[in-house]
Amino acid sequence: MTPSTNDPLDFLNNNPHGIQSGSQTDLVQLLLYEIIRVKELIIYYDSIPNGGGQLGSSILNELVSEAYSSLVNYDTVLMKKYYDLLLNCD
Repeated sequence: MTPSTNDPLDFLNNNPHGIQSGSQTDLVQLLLYEIIRVKELIIYYDSIPNGGGQLGSSILNELVSEAYSSLVNYDTVLMKKYYDLLLNCD
């Protein structure tokens, strides 16, 4: 079996300006970008000493999990909801 050459995150790797918020960008790409960004935040929260970031990390993990689920089910209403939620995570 040969690996697929169609990388779903190819738009991130090949675009030197990152995500563009024009008509070319769709909700799936925007949500994937926010999931990646929030997963980096989770790493930060996990690195806080003495478990100080455990609550934040678990909340963000749940949001990312639900966002993935909305992508898998291609539920555009939930995708928009989780995009808005992830967009405001910091």
